[in-house]
Amino acid sequence: MDLIAHIDFQFEENAQAIAETRRQLAETLAAAVQTMVECLLDNGRILACGNGGSAADAQHFAAELVGRFEVERQELAAIALTTDTSILTAVANDYGYEAVFARQVRALGQPGDVLLAISTSGHSPNIIRAIEVAHEYDLRVIALTGKGGGEIGRMMREGDVHLCVPAQRTARIQEAHLLCIHCLCDGIDRLLLGVEE
Repeated sequence: MDLIAHIDFQFEENAQAIAETRRQLAETLAAAVQTMVECLLDNGRILACGNGGSAADAQHFAAELVGRFEVERQELAAIALTTDTSILTAVANDYGYEAVFARQVRALGQPGDVLLAISTSGHSPNIIRAIEVAHEYDLRVIALTGKGGGEIGRMMREGDVHLCVPAQRTARIQEAHLLCIHCLCDGIDRLLLGVEE
């Protein structure tokens, strides 16, 4: 096996996926930024959830808002629903893993808040349940998906924003999701702070 050729292929496939994501999602990303900024300006909060690598992305996003992205600013209200192991294990044990995010959205979410729901496949049952509860409680949903969006793509309603990466491989979707998250953080800073550079 030519390992260097395979590494080159990984980089090339990534570049193609990122270029296509940019082409298809730039306008939708701007709409997602607007939705998040409206929420934050109205004293709302952003709840974020995902599984595996998407859980790490949810935590990364919340850390950038509560801490900072690239410029100093006040803390912004974001909570990763993936981090409290006592809640996750208690809910999974008592109600099943499909409920681990839904119960947190029901407990913490308020009308006007935003749920950032991340699923590379668009079919994650616990993310689907969280979106159902978000809709029930009048939270807006920003979904980060791939592979055509799956069931989550079909759940989007007016006021929601669907960021579906145009790729099939999970690794490429995750790589594009990270760039989308950084675009969201950068856009939030630019709209809230008037950052121009």
